[in-house]
Amino acid sequence: MKIPHIIRLAVVVLFFSFFAQAQQIKVNKLEPANWWTDMKLNNVQLMVYGENLSNVTASFANAPAKVHNVKNSNYCFVDVKIPAKPGKYSLKLKNSSGTVEIDFPVYARENNPSNHKGFNNEDVIYLITPDRFANGDTGNDSVEGMKEAFDNTRLGRHGGDLQGIINKLDYLKDLGITAIWLNPVVENDTKFSYHGYGATDFYNIDKRFGTNELYREFVQTAHKKGLKVILDHVANHCSIDHPWMKSLPVPEWVNGSVENHLSAQHHKMVLSDIHGDERTKETLQKGWFVDAMPDLNQTNKFVANYIIQNTIWWIEFSGIDGIREDTYPYADEKFLSDWAKAILEEYPDFNIVGEVWTGKAAFLAYYQKNSYMPRKFDSNLPSVTDFAIRDMFYGFLKGEKNIYNIYETFAMDYLYPAPDKLVTFIDNHDVTRAMLAAKGNSTKVKLALGILFTSRGIPQILYGTEIGIQGGEDHGLLRADFPGGFSNSERDAFTKEGRTKEENDLFDFTKKLLELRKKYKALSKGKMIHFPPYGDVYGYVKKYKEENILVIVNASEEKREISLKDLGKFVNFSKTATDLMKDKKLRLDSENTLNIEGSTLLILKL
Repeated sequence: MKIPHIIRLAVVVLFFSFFAQAQQIKVNKLEPANWWTDMKLNNVQLMVYGENLSNVTASFANAPAKVHNVKNSNYCFVDVKIPAKPGKYSLKLKNSSGTVEIDFPVYARENNPSNHKGFNNEDVIYLITPDRFANGDTGNDSVEGMKEAFDNTRLGRHGGDLQGIINKLDYLKDLGITAIWLNPVVENDTKFSYHGYGATDFYNIDKRFGTNELYREFVQTAHKKGLKVILDHVANHCSIDHPWMKSLPVPEWVNGSVENHLSAQHHKMVLSDIHGDERTKETLQKGWFVDAMPDLNQTNKFVANYIIQNTIWWIEFSGIDGIREDTYPYADEKFLSDWAKAILEEYPDFNIVGEVWTGKAAFLAYYQKNSYMPRKFDSNLPSVTDFAIRDMFYGFLKGEKNIYNIYETFAMDYLYPAPDKLVTFIDNHDVTRAMLAAKGNSTKVKLALGILFTSRGIPQILYGTEIGIQGGEDHGLLRADFPGGFSNSERDAFTKEGRTKEENDLFDFTKKLLELRKKYKALSKGKMIHFPPYGDVYGYVKKYKEENILVIVNASEEKREISLKDLGKFVNFSKTATDLMKDKKLRLDSENTLNIEGSTLLILKL
């Protein structure tokens, strides 16, 4: 049948009308959504999410902008030069169907002297799992549309949030803490998400914790109280529920695919192993940490730019002082070197500690900046987590290691270019709590804390260690609620009245150590000179300028008589000493001997 010309014309018009409509640009999201003037990183790559983004041209601040078109038309990347003056700017995207304009404000840089101070061995870091610390806003316990609601089970969300932490800052200040590290608080809209390590949005705080503005308020409030803030950052992976996984920006955005990927093997020594094979290295750095956490491909230029910009965005937006980088060896090491360099060039006083979970000092030392170990390039990483000394603390508490093993581990410090910059700890959110390892023996925990806070490094404790929370073996129990932080708490351990006698004893002991550490620079930043243990007694001097402090740990349950002659010039001139824990004078024996009770820590100012 012959179709009339008028009908054919109508069909053609309709087709082209539909085609034109289908090709109209739609923008759903822009990352980052803003930037600042006077930044060293002032050439920014914008990630545009939407529809029909293939074959677009762009302009920004009335100047042409370079567009990177990719095969997936739901994304494009646009390089823009940030103007010298703050203002309300916009990104304009254009194709044959029209133009779309997206607001992109550029703010004046704040340059607040309270921000970006870094952290060092004069600090004491307090690690908090936000969901398990304190619930300050019950209104955000469950958020409509998110995958997990409030669920007070072992692996559920318990309702802790940023407001709860803000409410308890005075408690931390009173304890003597100087820096706070929170497990990640960005959006984790996925299953078993309370811990924060499965991001579904890298630019927004999880609504169950609060908002971006509340996070900035938390940092500002902490700074006003003299407390620094450390961001827990994850460059290695995201959640399987991240929107990227439904439509990858580029095929190489992650290593492998949901159906076909390597599983990460945990041989961290392979990067420094001169005999190591490439396949083992590949499974470490390209394997998925777990199946629910796709491995980001940092060798892809778009992924690398995204992560570096996102990190700097959070630093500038919030004012934080440092970063703890999660699963450090699992990400591409050349990328991490560039990432750290970009951050430290932008913020010279900043600090970064990489989580390297291995108990061998020789393997740990490979990762630190200016490492003596052979490598193709410098890591630019100032600090690493000292799992070597942590394993000795743990073994000591369990009764499987002794004080000599701790001495031996410190004796390996020649391997590190900067041992004073290592972050030392007894427990954290991933390993058995100190009191559980010690089977409730608070005396042993005190000895370990005494060494932690008076030896070299930057000490860190897990929330609740100061009151002896035991938790359990698995992660859900290990990350126990802090008593008093929740409406169903039977008592309030944030107060002296709400703590048991045993809890107050450990709290007061910890507080006293932190007071001494703050008062006497020798304890925090002094040179450490130690002596081989004898009869389960370990001694070391911390020396800073004219200040000499002798620490003696009697790990035996029996009373010991200690000869001070072996300590040389540090005690020969001293007829008296001050017992700093008890604040009383001691007369040193004419024969230079000292009696010390069993399971005792002495801190003597000479």
